[in-house]
Parts: sequence; structure tokens; C-alpha cells
Amino acid sequence: MKIAVSSVQGSLDSQIDPRFGRCPYFVIVDPETMTFETIPNTAVASMHGAGIQASQLIKNKGANIVITGNVGPNAFQTLSAVGIEVITGASGTVREVIDMYRRGELKATDTPTARGHFGMGRGRGQRWW
Repeated sequence: MKIAVSSVQGSLDSQIDPRFGRCPYFVIVDPETMTFETIPNTAVASMHGAGIQASQLIKNKGANIVITGNVGPNAFQTLSAVGIEVITGASGTVREVIDMYRRGELKATDTPTARGHFGMGRGRGQRWW
């Protein structure tokens, strides 16, 4: 089993990034051995479709589960369509959320938890009124 965690940096002690599609890194962890691989998120600067592109990256790395803060509708649909379980609402470090998962404290979501373009932020052409 492999778990992909959205992260602000590339280690087990990095903080979780609350954005799935626009996080800078994914840390892919084997929860049994705690071995991990860091993957830069190549979709982070995409103008459109970052969640879908990030989902495809995770699928290609063989992850079975995603742990993140939030996931938008397009990413959620793409991940669900390929059988990847999505866990949202996570915070803390990558190591902490993997431990929480192993203890059964994290549960999968069955709906998106953010609107589309959640991670874009102000100043990138998004209207906020």
C-alpha cells in the first residue's frame, strides 16, 4: 500500500499542505515500513486543471490513498474514478497523519471539501466578489 500526502516540503517531518492540487510536494509513504519518496507536484503552477493533473501524478506513482487538507471537485472525481481513497481534514506533519491513519483515526470522505480553484489565491486573476 502507498499513501500520498500533500506536503509543503519533502520529508516525513514536513507540514501537510491544505491544498491537494496546488501543494508543492507529495510524500508517498509505505505505512508499514515508513519508507517514502518525495515527488514535486508538477501541476502546482498550472493555470487550469491542477487537481486533475495532480491526481494523474498520484495514480502513476501507484498510491492507493491520498491524505490532504482539502480536495476540489475535479480532483475528487478523478481520484475516485481510479479507485484512490481520499482522506481530508488532515493537519500536522506527514509522519503524524500516517500514524493517525495506522491507528484508524482518519476516515475517507465521500465528497469534495473545497470549491474549484481553491488553491489559486488572490492576485492570479480570480475574482473574489
